[in-house]
Amino acid sequence: MIELPGWPISDARETALLQEVLASPQWGGFNPLVAKFEEAFAAYQGAAFGVSAVNGTVTLEMMLAGAGIGPGDEVIVPAISFVSTASAVTRVGAVPVFVDIEPYSFNMCPEAVWAAIGPATKAVMAVHFGGSMAEVDSLMAICEKRGLLFLEDAAHTQGSEWKGKRAGSFGLASSFSFQNGKVMTAGEGGIVLTSDEALAARMRSFANQGRRPGYSSFHHFEAGNNYRLSALHAAVLTAQLERLDGQIALRTANWAVFQEEYGTASGITWQQIPKAVNRNSWYLVLGRMANGGRDGFCSRVQAAGIPCTPFYPHPLYGNPMYASGDSPCRVMPCPNTEAYIGDAFWIGFRALMGDDATTRAVARAVVAAI
Repeated sequence: MIELPGWPISDARETALLQEVLASPQWGGFNPLVAKFEEAFAAYQGAAFGVSAVNGTVTLEMMLAGAGIGPGDEVIVPAISFVSTASAVTRVGAVPVFVDIEPYSFNMCPEAVWAAIGPATKAVMAVHFGGSMAEVDSLMAICEKRGLLFLEDAAHTQGSEWKGKRAGSFGLASSFSFQNGKVMTAGEGGIVLTSDEALAARMRSFANQGRRPGYSSFHHFEAGNNYRLSALHAAVLTAQLERLDGQIALRTANWAVFQEEYGTASGITWQQIPKAVNRNSWYLVLGRMANGGRDGFCSRVQAAGIPCTPFYPHPLYGNPMYASGDSPCRVMPCPNTEAYIGDAFWIGFRALMGDDATTRAVARAVVAAI
């Protein structure tokens, strides 16, 4: 059994920041530490403004609603993602349009996006899956040509880069998650980034029960909600951000070690990372079994102590709320997606958080399980 580092990881820095909050009179979202974290993370990813919230699901809803997306609108999304990508569209009253992913990249196919555009289409929401990034150049060119908003579901890509520019800084806005399994975590939490000051103000008001700066706390200008991130979460995330670069460097180096040890073994086609992705968070190591037997392979890898999970059991449109017709959607042909469901898997990033010897043991166990 391979002993991998645990997750989440914390040290004295989290403890000190939490004690600072606990010693203050404000543990909630109005503690200055929350705003400091928002500013720091936005700057880290290359955006002007950050609006934090309790999780990455509500930040998707804040982003969509703030962008003016609602009933009568369609939003193009990949058919492969966690359900929040689609349910957020549904919850703001719009219709998700599911499109195919590329072969082996695990990310949205630009040609499929182009084919899906209709008269009601208002936005394209790309998901950067696993830490690598979608073809932002092509997707943004499509949006510009057709007058569509480009949005990023960047839940997996804290620190990832496309041609030297950080994920979350390309479109009108982007959403990140800090859920327990993410490469930066406070157990829960999320943030929306944008460089549009008016959009940031709308989202901040919505997340703060419709309040606006300069007015008393009893003046509410819209039917918002209380989505505020607590200072306790912001304290943990501040420490997590401080060590993120080092952890990404470790995973990147260990992926090279893994590949060296894996060598010329056959049976797995690993995710193709576009050359433009010059920095990858390595949230997931993604692959496809070339000759079947995916589930047995995953079981053997898990038995070695490595977090390995078969792919989603169905595309987003296979979830009961969409398959039943209870929640409206539009489904484009998705042959690649359907193939992935049967043969793809992911290995969690903890497998790349050990030392050289541990990483080599992980690679040998994967080869032995094929």
